[in-house]
Amino acid sequence: MTLLDTDVSAERLVAEDVWRADADAHAARAQELTAAHRWRAGRGEKHPVDDFLFTYYSYKPAILRRWHPGAGVVLGGAGERAEWRWYRPIAGGATVDTAAFLADRGQLVDAVRRLLRATIARPPVFGCFGLHEWAMVYRDAALRHDVPLRLSPAETDAVVEASDLRCTHFDAFRFFTPDAVGRNREALTRESQVAREQPGCLHAGMDLYKWSVKLGPLVPGELLLDAFVLARDIRTLDMRASPYDLTAWGYEPVAIETAEGKAEYVRHQRQFTARADAVRVRLLDALAIAA
Repeated sequence: MTLLDTDVSAERLVAEDVWRADADAHAARAQELTAAHRWRAGRGEKHPVDDFLFTYYSYKPAILRRWHPGAGVVLGGAGERAEWRWYRPIAGGATVDTAAFLADRGQLVDAVRRLLRATIARPPVFGCFGLHEWAMVYRDAALRHDVPLRLSPAETDAVVEASDLRCTHFDAFRFFTPDAVGRNREALTRESQVAREQPGCLHAGMDLYKWSVKLGPLVPGELLLDAFVLARDIRTLDMRASPYDLTAWGYEPVAIETAEGKAEYVRHQRQFTARADAVRVRLLDALAIAA
């Protein structure tokens, strides 16, 4: 289904054996995606890249295991689903109770829809080179991650001072050090987020995982996990392009302080922008079905 489809109200019946197999496959995929994190958590170990999605967003792995069909689907023989929050019984099974969800979370749904529509409508802007991570340590002895810097503090500061900071994502900008804030092209606020978010921003792409979780049963399980994988992959580039030295963890740096590194970053950024836009369209389609 695409944004051009007009019939989004019809409910589709899925046989019990089919949807239960889908739910089992989803749970298995989620278990595989979170296995390393759960193994480390059980031993009190941390990973500077892979654990970020579970700490920054504060969503536990169990969130990923719970499968939903999305709105407009009747789960045949799913009597127990009617007991789940935001589900209701229907002849032959159960379905997502979109009216109940919108009654509880309507403001959230409207806000997410506005943000996604505004973002995807804008042309992508490239050339930020992931400097937000550099701005988060600029002239500050306290590092955000328990990982050494690739360059000396003075050299790291010099990269920021020689660069044009053009961050458009408030939730990255808000972690800039005080000395870095004034170096950004413009001051960002939560209130200006809808007006400033643009699809070339990798953190905006990473946040699609957050929105997928917040939209709960409106989002099909496959889309939730695809958004998670996208966010994980983006975070990997985020840290490879950061001022931190992650070679001990098996990550080669994208040295954005060099011309070659900048070009490599933009190549990846363009690829992630295309992937993120595809996820945005699917999220907007899911919201259209629920409307």
